[in-house]
Amino acid sequence: MTAAAAAANAALIDAFCDQVWLQDGLAPASLASYRRDLLAWAAWLDARGTPLVAAGRGDVESFLAEQFRARAKATSISRRLSSLRRFYGLQLQQARIEADPTLRVRAPKLPRRLPKNLTEAQVEALLAAPDPEAPLGLRDRAMLETLYATGLRVSELTGLKLAQVSLDMGVVRVLGKGSKERLVPLGEEAIAWLKRYLATVRPALLAEGKSDAVFVTARRGPLTRQAFWALVKRYGIKAGIPTAGLSPHVLRHAFATHLLNHGADLRVVQLLLGHADITTTTIYTHVARERLKRLHQAHHPRG
Repeated sequence: MTAAAAAANAALIDAFCDQVWLQDGLAPASLASYRRDLLAWAAWLDARGTPLVAAGRGDVESFLAEQFRARAKATSISRRLSSLRRFYGLQLQQARIEADPTLRVRAPKLPRRLPKNLTEAQVEALLAAPDPEAPLGLRDRAMLETLYATGLRVSELTGLKLAQVSLDMGVVRVLGKGSKERLVPLGEEAIAWLKRYLATVRPALLAEGKSDAVFVTARRGPLTRQAFWALVKRYGIKAGIPTAGLSPHVLRHAFATHLLNHGADLRVVQLLLGHADITTTTIYTHVARERLKRLHQAHHPRG
């Protein structure tokens, strides 16, 4: 492929990323995922001398089949096809192509995977693992309590700013995916730990420094997602919880599951988690079904 054709491909990908960012306000990680998928696709086409706007259905199917042969995960292949669909949908809308090459391409069937979950006893053990008498232990306890009380994504937790937390009202204001804002209650336990941390440990960690981050390190900067991930693993070992698959996201799942176990409505859980679509939250319907079965067995005369 000529340098001009390669430059045209790069320009199309740049324009597409700019457009979806303007339309959806996507997070940098989502934009990077789109760009990565499209660059891999453009490189695959480039090796065959085909420009992006000249790709056909056969090209898309061959590209996906090659990934299957390379033992790529079905979820990864499905995501890449989704990226191509979004890209070519926009090209069709802007009359750069006459037909969408992804239109009749079938996505791979995804295995139904239920989220890993922690029991309430395991969560209690994990929350109790940090030593609150140590400054960083108190910070970590406040973080874990906040995460379990709110079901925040780990990036939302580590990126939490002081202006987003209202201890008087007992809520956090979260700016989630797609720049969508939601209010999430904190609960009395998380409020108590946050007050203690904010009054004593945070000022000591910052010393004379300034930061608008709620959770800071001994170096006076915000805690990173990776550092918090490592903390969860460490406290999981201390609490006697199998650490295979243990992550901050598992606490988010525990938040949702335990709410449903105690009678919360699925729509409420959707709002608290910040899911744009109820279908994303339906991974938890198995929890609701099991609870309904138990209620039926306990209270129905024919149960």
